[in-house]
Amino acid sequence: MIKNYLKNTWEGLYTVFVGMKITWKHLFVPSVTLQYPEERAKLPERARNRLFLNYNDCIGCMQCATACPVNCIEIETVKGIPTDMPDPTSKGQKKALWVTKFDIDTGKCCFCQLCVFPCPTEAIYMTDIYEYSEFDRDNLVYNFASLTQAEVKEKQDNFDKFQAEKEAQKVAAAKAKAEADAKKAAEDKAKSEIKPSDDEIKE
Repeated sequence: MIKNYLKNTWEGLYTVFVGMKITWKHLFVPSVTLQYPEERAKLPERARNRLFLNYNDCIGCMQCATACPVNCIEIETVKGIPTDMPDPTSKGQKKALWVTKFDIDTGKCCFCQLCVFPCPTEAIYMTDIYEYSEFDRDNLVYNFASLTQAEVKEKQDNFDKFQAEKEAQKVAAAKAKAEADAKKAAEDKAKSEIKPSDDEIKE
């Protein structure tokens, strides 16, 4: 009975000593725990987190949207007209399209980075931002287009008007050509009627 009591007492004290040994061992070692969110771990250079688009460098080629395996990128464009063209990219590359919509749904994104490599202007890339949780899923859709709805409508109306003018010019040119061909045919017919026959020339 006493032997069992002493054994239990020793085991209890022994476990306390083992625990205190570990505690004292770490008590004088510098802490490795980061005090998040005041402190954040440094991410590797090739970390793949939230996508970002440099809208001014986007030319609307849609190669990123085509490469995306989960269709999380939506792009809409309107062609520029000679009197209203987009500003060139930061590297001086000319643009032919107004990018009226460029949405990235981060809720769908699988962070594969396949959209980054095809971009000819390096406008889209992955950042080190990983804190973007939302209560509303719709807030995970990021809109990068800087044009307002009024500006988008203006660009579309300008292009439609330009196209209508081009079509009107084509119709007018076709009509003028048809009239010229008809006039030329009438003149040729009149000349052939006036021209004397071979028998008349011999006489």
